[in-house]
Amino acid sequence: MKTCPDRAQALDLLRKYNKEHFHIQHALTVEAVMRWYAENLGYGDEADFWATVGLLHDVDFEQWPEEHCKKAPELLAEIGCGEDFIHAVCSHGYGLCSDVEPTEEMEKVLFAADELTGLIGAAALMRPSKSCQDMEVSSLKKKFKDKKFAAGCSRDVIKEGAERLGWPLEELMDKTLQAMRSSEETIAAELAKL
Repeated sequence: MKTCPDRAQALDLLRKYNKEHFHIQHALTVEAVMRWYAENLGYGDEADFWATVGLLHDVDFEQWPEEHCKKAPELLAEIGCGEDFIHAVCSHGYGLCSDVEPTEEMEKVLFAADELTGLIGAAALMRPSKSCQDMEVSSLKKKFKDKKFAAGCSRDVIKEGAERLGWPLEELMDKTLQAMRSSEETIAAELAKL
């Protein structure tokens, strides 16, 4: 069984180094998406580990964007994160800012879903509902093809992530959309309290 810090410790660490609403919302979103994936891919007993890695995957990004995934091990050590946890966090930046390759299925899911949550979130904001509840994969695919839309979300990383998992791109989009739908209200409620 993989060990990870408890959620309160992880959230405190996140908030110590992240003040911007956007970064905290992204962290909570990726946390929820990773928990959904763990439970739906048969890793329910590791759901806390998957979720906490998701929560802290960008812990160093707001303050040290030039050292993203390089500063993270030092920050994660503050709350006693183990090597497997640190490897998982750093692997999501593979080929961009890290040479730590995603090898475990959880790391491949994080690599694939991280950028995609950003694209889905941006697409949701363009909808009258401001939500992903009524978003279909077909409309997400249109946004994906429009390179000017949410240009900061790397389509290459999303495609590579789907390939690493051995899934068609549409399957990755559908699953990640389901995961985000299932947690949207909970995240909004938690953000309102922070």
